[in-house]
This record gives sequence, C-alpha cells and structure tokens, in this order.
Amino acid sequence: MAEYITQIDFQILDFIQSNLRCEVLDKIMVFLSLIGEGGIVWFLIAVTMLFFKKTRTCGVVMILSMGVTLFLGEFFLKNLIGRVRPCNVNTDIEMLIKRPSSFSFPSGHTSSSFASATSIFLWNKKYGVPALVLAALIGFSRLYNYVHFPSDVLCGALFGIVVSVLVYHLFRKYKLDNKIENIKFFGKG
Repeated sequence: MAEYITQIDFQILDFIQSNLRCEVLDKIMVFLSLIGEGGIVWFLIAVTMLFFKKTRTCGVVMILSMGVTLFLGEFFLKNLIGRVRPCNVNTDIEMLIKRPSSFSFPSGHTSSSFASATSIFLWNKKYGVPALVLAALIGFSRLYNYVHFPSDVLCGALFGIVVSVLVYHLFRKYKLDNKIENIKFFGKG
C-alpha cells in the first residue's frame, strides 16, 4: 500500500514539475515556502493578535496549536516514520530551495499553517478563509519545490486541523478564553 501511495505521489509531483513550473511561479513558491519556514508568518500574526483583547485568545490558541504540531510532528512523527523526501529520492530535480535534511512525513510547513489558519477560522470565518487559502498555498509550495510528497502535505494539513480544533475546544470547555482576554500582554490590556 505504501509503495502504491508513493507511486501516486511521484506522479503528482512530476506532473507539477512538467506542467506548472515557470519563472513567475518559481519566485512565488520559494517565497511561500520561506514565509512558512518554522511557521514564522503565523507566529508573527499570532504575536500581533496578543496585543488586542478581542484577538488575544486566537493568538494564544494559534501559538499552542503550532507548538503541539511542532513537537509531535517534527520531533516525534518525522523520526518515527522516517520517510525520505522526494528530492532525496529523485536527485535529478533542479532545486529552487536548499534540500531539507529532516524527514518528510508529515509536512511541518503545512501542519503549522493549517493549525494556525484553522485557529483563525474558528475564531472568525471572515479572516479564516483567507488564512486557509494562504495555508493551502504554503502547502502547495512544498510540492512545487519538490521537498514533500502530496501525502505528506495532505496528512500535515489534517494533522494541523485536528490539533487546532482540539486546542480550541479545550479552551472553550475550560473557559480559558475569558481568562486569556483579561491578561495584559506587553503592557496592553
């Protein structure tokens, strides 16, 4: 079964390389992977949200969700599963970014992006939809840049969504959102 999934993964990756690669998308996809590195774009959004009482809980939920996906995904699942990245299997591909040295499954860029975007969506659908679009584009950039298999990205997205929903519901269940909104961050209330 794993071999069959990998075969389909390579067919999708090769289709992207053969039919979508162009100079304009090369620049866009490198940029999207860069802002998704370490969840930096999402972390900056979350920290900004901490300044405002109305968005503070969402910022905290984002940071916690990203932390859980980082810990479980990067330090546990990747090492447990040990899946080699497509760029390290097919080394003939011209790389647009540096070859990552870590394992491939699940995609950390995608899991942190979807954990964050889902947190925003659960808080406010109006802002959540564009956040989910950005998360999907960051996930796609990992395919375009040939550093993840489609199944890595799909499972990373699902993982991020599940973690975010769980964190969100724990906050609601224990009424932590009311307590967080009243905490002063950076001297702001």
